[in-house]
Order: sequence, then structure tokens, then C-alpha cells
Amino acid sequence: MHTLYGSSISGNCWKPAFMLRQRGRPFRWVEIDVLKQQSRTAEFLALNPNGRVPLLQLPDGRLLAESNAMLLHLGEGTDWLPADAYARAKVYEWLFFEQYSHEPFIATVRFWVAFMGKGEEWRDKIAEAMTKGYAALGVMERQLSQTPFLVGTQATLADIALYAYTHVAHEGGFVLDDYPAMRAWLSRFAALPGFVGMPCRA
Repeated sequence: MHTLYGSSISGNCWKPAFMLRQRGRPFRWVEIDVLKQQSRTAEFLALNPNGRVPLLQLPDGRLLAESNAMLLHLGEGTDWLPADAYARAKVYEWLFFEQYSHEPFIATVRFWVAFMGKGEEWRDKIAEAMTKGYAALGVMERQLSQTPFLVGTQATLADIALYAYTHVAHEGGFVLDDYPAMRAWLSRFAALPGFVGMPCRA
């Protein structure tokens, strides 16, 4: 059985939990309270020196960090990762976009506002991050105005990666009223067979 070390409030931790369920693979969930710095204990750092969740332990004991690496591993041999080389590259493109242009702003603002309560104290810093977050949402909106999912007509790992924090962006104060294609995509994704949302415990 897989073991997934994660935080129930984390979109990054939701990603591999979602894929494990899609693959029909039972897993053990180990809750790591990031608000209590449990990912920085000596015990956890021995497993993942980067001190972050999620962390996936494979049935044979090997460990895998980084949520999008987990998606790629769990997506091998499925329709979530296209066989066509160019389509696969487009999936990778969105995965890199998510970690570089989307998650650092949308997920971070959500954490600051919803879990750290810094909405007023860090107002200027939050406003700057939100500008970059809205820019990322704009890129997604343009694509989703053309195709039902990010890489065409079928959901892929790209959609899992971007759904994770987009669907909770409002918890950080992001307003999606001006993003109709994205809102339709969020509903479309949540209607997929076997969908289970956050929190992501086993």
C-alpha cells in the first residue's frame, strides 16, 4: 500500500490523493500539520530533507517528493498522460506553469489570508502577489475559452495540477466572476467520474 504524508488543507497534497483514487490504489494517509511545523521535525526531515509535504512512499518503501512528480509517476500508462509526444509536452508545460506562475501566488495568498490571518498586516505584499495570481488565471482563461480542458478535449494531469489551488482561490480573496471559461472548467472537472475534493485524507 502507498503511504501519503500530507496536510489536509494543501492543494499540493490533494493532487496525489486524487490520482491514487483514480488508479484505484488504496493508501494510508499520514496527517502532517504544517501549521505546527510538523514537516520540520527531525523524523520527517529524515524522510524528506526538503521538509515539505506531500511525500509519497511507494509500496516497496521508495520515497517520492514534489506533487507534480507524483502526478507524472501515478499517471503513467493512463489517459491522464497523453501518449502523443506533443500533447505530453503540453501537459508538462502546464505543470511547470502551475509551480512557477500559479501556485506561488494563488496558494501562497490563500495560506497567508485563510490560515495565517495576515490579510490586513500584509496587505501590500498580498496585493502584489494577487496581481501575479490574476495574471496566471488570465492565461488559463484564454486557453479554457478555446478548449474544454487545458490540453484539449480530455482532462489530463495538467487539469489536476491547476484545479488544486484554483478551486480554493476564493479563500485567499481571489474573485473569479470575470473568468467564465474557468468557472465552467471547474464545474466540468468536479463532475468527472470518481471525483473526490478536498480535504484529501484517505
